Amino acid sequence: MDQARKKVVIIGSAYPLRGGGIATFNERLAQAYQERGDEVVIYTFSLQYPSIFFPGTTQYSKEDPPAGLNIRVRINSVNPLNWVRSAFEIAAEKPDLVIVRFWIPFMAPCLGSIARILKWRFRTRIIAITDNIIPHERRFFDFSLVKYFTGSVDGFVAMSKSVLNDISGFDKEKPRIYHPHPLYDNFGAGISKDEACRRLSLDEKTPYMLFFGFIRDYKGLDLLLEALATSTLSDLNARLLIAGEFYGNEEKYMDIIRSRKLDDKVVLRTSFIPNTEVYLYFSACDLVVQPYRHATQSGVTQIAYHFGKPIITTNVGGLAEMIPDGKVGYVVSPDPECIAKAIYSFYHEEKEAEFAANVLIERERFSWEGLLDEIDKIVID
Repeated sequence: MDQARKKVVIIGSAYPLRGGGIATFNERLAQAYQERGDEVVIYTFSLQYPSIFFPGTTQYSKEDPPAGLNIRVRINSVNPLNWVRSAFEIAAEKPDLVIVRFWIPFMAPCLGSIARILKWRFRTRIIAITDNIIPHERRFFDFSLVKYFTGSVDGFVAMSKSVLNDISGFDKEKPRIYHPHPLYDNFGAGISKDEACRRLSLDEKTPYMLFFGFIRDYKGLDLLLEALATSTLSDLNARLLIAGEFYGNEEKYMDIIRSRKLDDKVVLRTSFIPNTEVYLYFSACDLVVQPYRHATQSGVTQIAYHFGKPIITTNVGGLAEMIPDGKVGYVVSPDPECIAKAIYSFYHEEKEAEFAANVLIERERFSWEGLLDEIDKIVID
């Protein structure tokens, strides 16, 4: 595609659905296209998940809508007649490019059907940005669903090399590219640790490490809690700030806190964190810890980069691709003792200033403009 003004349609989660990683990404992607001079419309869900399948408290945002974005609430993920109507409405836009955000097999019938109708009704390039191809929590019918979706699009963008490799299990012919998850720079500027702690009613003199985001089993919060209970960290002055809503068995984690006597080492803020408060939690912490059992990529990493925070992560999926070990943080095995040793090294060797300075250098490679350029390469392939 040349750089003349284009009409771009993005299909995926967006306001009024709650921020979270996917909606925030789609809105920021639309902003990047608009900044380049393109016209953008986001088609989001009127129903994303039936309530019986949604693990949180609500799917809908209480915040103001994002400024300057054209978001149309149309798609019902479980109504085939709606898929047809939505596809015809999108086709009427006559887009030069359609970007479909894919992250879970449940969405394959809906998104794959809309893409197929678009290709039949109006020939345009359809590119999938794939968070995951193989889901974190797998079921026997996932392969067939994903195969249906991958057959409906013209190319793929993966934000981790592991997902790029996984795509080959479903399609070996279509173009695909890898581009790391761009920086989440839309949460505003950070503030001083002292001021953030005051606003969050935290002790300003206590160091904090942060676990941020929806709490699901694959994210390994239990491993981090077990790490806090090791003898390695028995004298650690820092506390763990857990900020995010439980998407699973809350009691599992509370049992660890009680049985390991971690009450004085943990601060719980386990409700949904709105976008307008994200900056407070990252400003208050010294370190972000991502103890995932398995993963592809994580938007939390890119929020940490934006706020200049060092990161400890595990060597699973694509996480290690984002974190140069020993430079902006540590990459360790998903094991409590390994995680504990990394936390110990960070605080006892006083690595915060060194790592934070390197974060500011390293984050320059995570640009939205770079992602748009890579998508352009697929479109003209």
